[in-house]
Amino acid sequence: MRMINIGFGNIVSEDRVIAVISPESAPIKRVINDARDGNKLIDATYGRKTRAVIVMDSNHVVLSAIQPETVAQRFMTIDNVAKGVEND
Repeated sequence: MRMINIGFGNIVSEDRVIAVISPESAPIKRVINDARDGNKLIDATYGRKTRAVIVMDSNHVVLSAIQPETVAQRFMTIDNVAKGVEND
């Protein structure tokens, strides 16, 4: 099980992430509000602006203060490291 840093020392399991999305659109704002109402929202922003919304396979929604592109890069970095280890 590989873990991804989503900012400020918070980590999520790579296997459980379904999507990493920008929070700007109205449908994503509804997803956030629905998660908040259903006690499925995890705010990992430490009071900063939400820049990425991470949807988990458990229907939890995680808010992060780092850009979605940065989170995606961290996924790719871990995949490349794992492939490098497998090739050794």
